[in-house]
Amino acid sequence: MTSTTGHRTAAVRPEVVHHRDGTSEVRAARWRMTVAADGLTALLHASDGGHPVELQLAGVLDRTDAVDETLDAGPAEWHTEDGRPALVLPRRSTVWQEACTRVLCTDEGPELTWEVRGRGALRDVLPLAVRAAFGGRGGGLRPSGHAWQTLFSPNPGAPARLLRGAGESAVIGVVGDARPGRGHWFFTPAPLCLALTQDRFPDATDPARARGTLSWWTVSAGAPVADLTFTQMHYVPSDGGFHLGLDYEGHTEVDGWYRTPAVLVSPGHADPYEGLRAHRHWLDRRGWAAAARGTERPAWWSEPMFCGWGAQMGRARETGLPAPEMSTRAEYDTHLEKLRRHGLDPGTVVVDDKWQLRYGSWEPDQRRWPDLRSWIDEQHGQGRRVLLWWRAWSAEGVPDELCVRTPDGRPVTLDPGHPDARAWLAENVRRVLAPDGLGADGLKVDFTADSPTGESLTAGGGRWGIALLHQYLDTLYRSAKSARSDALIVTHTPHPGFADVTDMVRLNDMLRLDDPDPYAPVVPQMRLRAAVAAAACPGTLIDTDDWCAPDLGQWRAYTRVKDQLGVPALYVSSHLDRTGEPLEELDYAALRELWSRWRARLRGMERGGGRWQAADRRGANGLG
Repeated sequence: MTSTTGHRTAAVRPEVVHHRDGTSEVRAARWRMTVAADGLTALLHASDGGHPVELQLAGVLDRTDAVDETLDAGPAEWHTEDGRPALVLPRRSTVWQEACTRVLCTDEGPELTWEVRGRGALRDVLPLAVRAAFGGRGGGLRPSGHAWQTLFSPNPGAPARLLRGAGESAVIGVVGDARPGRGHWFFTPAPLCLALTQDRFPDATDPARARGTLSWWTVSAGAPVADLTFTQMHYVPSDGGFHLGLDYEGHTEVDGWYRTPAVLVSPGHADPYEGLRAHRHWLDRRGWAAAARGTERPAWWSEPMFCGWGAQMGRARETGLPAPEMSTRAEYDTHLEKLRRHGLDPGTVVVDDKWQLRYGSWEPDQRRWPDLRSWIDEQHGQGRRVLLWWRAWSAEGVPDELCVRTPDGRPVTLDPGHPDARAWLAENVRRVLAPDGLGADGLKVDFTADSPTGESLTAGGGRWGIALLHQYLDTLYRSAKSARSDALIVTHTPHPGFADVTDMVRLNDMLRLDDPDPYAPVVPQMRLRAAVAAAACPGTLIDTDDWCAPDLGQWRAYTRVKDQLGVPALYVSSHLDRTGEPLEELDYAALRELWSRWRARLRGMERGGGRWQAADRRGANGLG
């Protein structure tokens, strides 16, 4: 066995001991677990002590037409799988013909899956809970029990604290926006891995240093990405309890046997990021983590970037016009000229929202971007590359029959489950990048959190949720690389299963970082995001983003550390859009120094023949 820190430890495989009272005990190097005589619960202990976690083993798989209650369970059946103890717990369900829980005792911890046989559409799956219908006391939903005090989620959002209490909720998935209760859209999806500990860290400003007397546990989900057909994974806390919730929304049909994604409960991690690296290792070992499709990484991918969105927002404040109206050829020429006058020459320019006439099509808005192709050629002539911003999922300009639709036929999003919709998307991407099209160098993909959600929606192809987003990005990515092999695709999807559909992970907007919580300023938050991306997708470049800082002081602080996290990005040319504070000469000087320092490191890598990669254990820096 190898520890998550990379040091070799003694190879001790889990072993099971059966007791006369009907209980069974599994002993491993980092954990031990006692399964109750009735098989319904198990007490899981970390080897470093602390209170055990009581796992409810039966599980809940609700259909759209009925809830899943357990009438009785057991007896537990033990066998050996791949040389390790494995348990099968049969149960009698009110809605499924057969049902059981499988527990594989791995070195990292127990790995649980839930199986049912029957017919019906899944609405919700509740791992680590049981809906008891045994009669007598204790009926209804029973969650698992814990004594955790602190929760870490790899999905940034509101509240903007780096760590939160274990009694607070967390959501990871592909749905979200700025509305109340939905502010978990910055990474869509983040790794499906939560970290928890019985220690308290009320003042933590760096989760990497949140190391107490007891280890961190991870609770994570994994499967081939095509089998992740739920939109969100919830951590659902209760009084001294918790369970997970997977939102299937009726779009996964069961006809025969069905097995859920696996849930691994793993103690013994020094900090949350070590837990994320262990999660990635688990997915890798199971064949569920994707590998990057290309081995070559053009040097220009790592050049400092200028994205015009912040400048557009600033001009919108000045003119009173919507920010998308400020995406024009004249405006971008003005911004680039301002940067040139201050000695700043970005290697890549990102043309942001809304260069298109319609979001769902490649055609430029000729009113604001007359002859976009010639402008891109001009940038190439000056040694720059051009990325075009792409709004994922948009149905604007897409034929209705190629869309996910409401019951009354209104289009919601493009439907990548429809083969003709995939062809539509692929052709539009080709026209953006191909030499006989606009000739752009890549795409910055945004709004992946607009994934369709809703039980009443109709779609084709059988995929939903995380799997459907991957299908969308897979279509886009393949088309982009076919049009030009060095196309750069930027997303904000740092899930290990998405490493084959992205070349660079964007840390996303610095919104909600004006939270009154003193532990939520920009730099610690962006360090967290970079560390999550580095742990989950090692080898993938990181776009540091730049929009929108709460004030000039925090913008300056972040500018000083960007090259420690990833490829430096700049979103403004003269002033901050949020506060109107102008950039001073000292700010331009800091940017010149940042870009010069970064480019010197790039040249050093080229001379040294070093391997390009995105991260080390401290964070992400774009270099090996």
